[in-house]
Amino acid sequence: MTPGGTPGAPGVVVVTGVGRYLGAHVAARLAADPRIERVIGVDPATPGPEFAGLLDRVERIRLDLDSLGGLLADLDVAAVVHLALATAPDPQQGGRSGMKEQNVIGTMQLLAACQRAPRLRKLVVRSSTAAYGASFRDPAVFTEETEPREVPRGGFGRDILDIEGYVRGFRRRRPDVTATVLRFAPFIGSTADTTLTRYFSQPVVPTVFGRDPRLQFVHFDDALEVLHRSVAEDHPGTYNVAGPGVLSLSQAIRRAGRVAVPVWEPGLSGAAAIARNLGFGRYGLDQVDLIVHGRVVDTRRLTREYGFTPRSTAVAFDDFIRAHHGGAVLSRDQLAMAEQMVLESIRQVRSAVRDRT
Repeated sequence: MTPGGTPGAPGVVVVTGVGRYLGAHVAARLAADPRIERVIGVDPATPGPEFAGLLDRVERIRLDLDSLGGLLADLDVAAVVHLALATAPDPQQGGRSGMKEQNVIGTMQLLAACQRAPRLRKLVVRSSTAAYGASFRDPAVFTEETEPREVPRGGFGRDILDIEGYVRGFRRRRPDVTATVLRFAPFIGSTADTTLTRYFSQPVVPTVFGRDPRLQFVHFDDALEVLHRSVAEDHPGTYNVAGPGVLSLSQAIRRAGRVAVPVWEPGLSGAAAIARNLGFGRYGLDQVDLIVHGRVVDTRRLTREYGFTPRSTAVAFDDFIRAHHGGAVLSRDQLAMAEQMVLESIRQVRSAVRDRT
């Protein structure tokens, strides 16, 4: 048992989003804990074949969140771990409207089911440091009590604010349930595959001219540890989860052995579009604002209450580098597009300089 934690491992645990990487790994880890009686993985889609062996000990049910109420009551579920969040719009899943439907409406439906579950004693919700937004008005370090200076421009950040608002309402209605909200910094590590890991995997990395934001990451394995402890122990409240220390964007790019290409800030969206065409993932305003302004959070509450300190941001990032060394190779067409991005950024900078003289 860690400082601040009390024995609280529940009997039956439901994990949402087991069809995705994070949910599958959390469910598998909980299923291996002898203190936990059963782990039930819920997802409307069948988990991919890459998770088949991982989920051997997890009972899987194909179910939408709006149908969860009966399951929680019939099985006397003691804990729910909510991980079924979309971090970026997916055109195949309805774009931004589909993302909001899953994140906001799905969480409302889940909390309504939890409110009606008489045996429920624990709720763990994945959140994000995106709740703080990213702007030039930000403080140097965010604590859990810091309010965002501006509403986040990106859809994911706005969804997170809505989700946390609904959780606060749930806490008032069900004070008997230990509710834990975990605001994760961006995941990094040898196995993480996210928008930002794909960003740093590009041979040519677009940055903003004159900006060098401070960044924090959390190692994926440390995120699993915090989620596991949140279920096995009692840690009510909201926690920032990030690796201590920071890396500037320029430091991260140099460590990754990539080439930074400065673009004028209005052209960053165009650079992101080119990156999408190069096959390096979807970039939205959440990601754009992060690499313009950066974000650093205080993690002392996590360390104090959990008795656990994640590995540092630099160490976590180095683990990612070792696993992805030399991994991004461009085809002839992709190289031509990257060269066009470089030329366009040079043109923008020259034009801006002329306009100012």
